[in-house]
Amino acid sequence: MKLLIITQKVDRNDDILGFFVGWIAEFAKRCEKITVICLQKGEYDFPENVKVLSLGKDKLSVVSRQPSAVKKLKYTFNFYKHIIQERKNYDAVFIHMNQIYVILGAPFWKLWNKKIFLWRNHAKGDWITKLAVFFSDKIFCTSPQSFTAKFKKTKIMPAGIDTGFFKPDSSVRRKLNSILFLGRIAPVKNVDIFIEVLRELKDKGAEFSATIAGSSSDNDAEYEKIIRGKVLMYGLGDRVAFTGAVSRPEALRLFREHELYVNLTLSGSMDKTIFEALASGAKVLVFNTFFRDNLPANWIVKDGENLEVLANAIKNILVDSRVGGSDAEEKISTLLSRHNLNNLMEELAAAFAASGLKEDR
Repeated sequence: MKLLIITQKVDRNDDILGFFVGWIAEFAKRCEKITVICLQKGEYDFPENVKVLSLGKDKLSVVSRQPSAVKKLKYTFNFYKHIIQERKNYDAVFIHMNQIYVILGAPFWKLWNKKIFLWRNHAKGDWITKLAVFFSDKIFCTSPQSFTAKFKKTKIMPAGIDTGFFKPDSSVRRKLNSILFLGRIAPVKNVDIFIEVLRELKDKGAEFSATIAGSSSDNDAEYEKIIRGKVLMYGLGDRVAFTGAVSRPEALRLFREHELYVNLTLSGSMDKTIFEALASGAKVLVFNTFFRDNLPANWIVKDGENLEVLANAIKNILVDSRVGGSDAEEKISTLLSRHNLNNLMEELAAAFAASGLKEDR
């Protein structure tokens, strides 16, 4: 099978999408040829059967005065140039998250009889999403609460965690009463609620230190300023550290060094960082009800719960020396086995084969 992959960024050092480099490497083991089209490329190391083509953001980003509309036209021109020039080098298309590329490319791919597979895991969608679903042969998502989960052509998939990379290290000592918040600094991540919870913990006299790892986009820069301002206003400056964006190796170190990882993204999405934290041996506190059958009950808090409940949940998890219940370790092991990267690739290969494509080994 020859596969075209379309994604936003190919860069192993990227704090959000660095994991996808590992996905491409795994695809390369199973395909004769991989062609990747990305908006922006950085550092990677792939075998010879992988070709990476950029739409040009890595080159155009230095031209700061160029209007956004002009940049988008250049990206679109390069997109069509690449899919047309490479059309004999792929049998199917796998689009990661960016639904607009389905709509842009479908007229050509349908004409050329190329199968279209879309990976989309957002809780919300619109008419553009529905149109992308219509043109796609198969949809993949990890959350049963994803917008695309309701369609007949959708298949629920493992999250694809590299458990060979994210794993505990007994030589690393976890800092006592340490709390980690890792992810984009954006309203959807509820970082502001996290700061309010830390204030509640401080007022209760709890001993703790916290790390906020991640960066904000240009659109969320003001939100980050508000977050940092609240930390100072609440007198948390000596307890809360900001690291900025972190690479995958740095994220692994943070997961191993902290006792508790807190993720306050509402149910409906599926943050990979929750799985990565668990794989690295950390305890977690989440809103996401997807995990209710796989984690200790006291590790899951109802969406939008009040600050006192959240603060007490954190205190109880930190003081509990156990992993969390008699069968918690077995549950977590089963969860990670289901959602590891190899299992994802096997299920994707099966889905591709069911659509008439053959895997190459």
